[in-house]
Amino acid sequence: MAMVLAVALAVTLPGVIEHGTGTARAEGSRQPHDRQLLFFNHAYGVFDRETADAIEHSDYLRDFANFQVRTTTGADGQIWTGRYLMGRETYLELFGVGDLPGQDGTLGSAGTGVSTERSGDLTTVIQRLRDQGITDPVEFRQTRDFGDGVPVPWFDAVFTSAQYDAFGAWGMEYLPEYFADPRGNTEPASYPGDVGRERYLSDDYRGHLMRDVVSIRLAVTEGDLDRTVPLLRAGGFVVRTEPDGGVVAVRGGTEIRLDAVARDRAGLRKVELSLNRPVAERHTERIGRSTLVVGPGSRAVWTFGDGA
Repeated sequence: MAMVLAVALAVTLPGVIEHGTGTARAEGSRQPHDRQLLFFNHAYGVFDRETADAIEHSDYLRDFANFQVRTTTGADGQIWTGRYLMGRETYLELFGVGDLPGQDGTLGSAGTGVSTERSGDLTTVIQRLRDQGITDPVEFRQTRDFGDGVPVPWFDAVFTSAQYDAFGAWGMEYLPEYFADPRGNTEPASYPGDVGRERYLSDDYRGHLMRDVVSIRLAVTEGDLDRTVPLLRAGGFVVRTEPDGGVVAVRGGTEIRLDAVARDRAGLRKVELSLNRPVAERHTERIGRSTLVVGPGSRAVWTFGDGA
């Protein structure tokens, strides 16, 4: 869903509130909200062509995860092709340089979607953003075209700002119209108002090792970090400022770490994955300029770029 960022911000009017560097992180004593509204949904990253091609053609990844290479048509006819590793509730979306147009297709670009589990919770998130001083959050509806030229409402999204350097985070809520379309291959609701991640994703993960993303680490600019913290807080995450200036957000099942770096060092750096079953031995798979280490036990760690 990487193109949600470019499409949404392309249609935004100027004048969205901009926070000064460090302002959001300085409020480290703020208490989290009682109810968690947003949960890690997925992240995407843009890598060098060697790594992207190696991911796309990896036989190991096809066995390790519910792996797909898929082309999607979104709002305003925007088209993107991504490499996907799909879990039970969470997934990864991986690109190579130039796979996305403009700024979003440059090396080190990345994004994270955090989503609601109950219909209507995104409205509360938006109000929480306003309570933090985000007076004009950017709201956007993404659609999906299944090939017949008729866009189907897919999800609503909100950003804290129309500005970004290389990383964007958005809150999102899947729409009833998408769940009602059989081409989405979604599952029946488990409770009234269920718009959750497990319902959205298929159960095909069960036939593979990968289960879910349990932690993720991204290197982002200070500006992008400060634009992200209010959204995490509005979603109910507990956000802790680290001594090095980065932040760690916990609560909701997946730990999100954001390190503050210069733009030329930005990018998706590390992902920890849970497995459906423990493995007895350690397996190391080199994939382009990344390294996936699986086991021993019920965890796998995938490092990219500087950490690989």
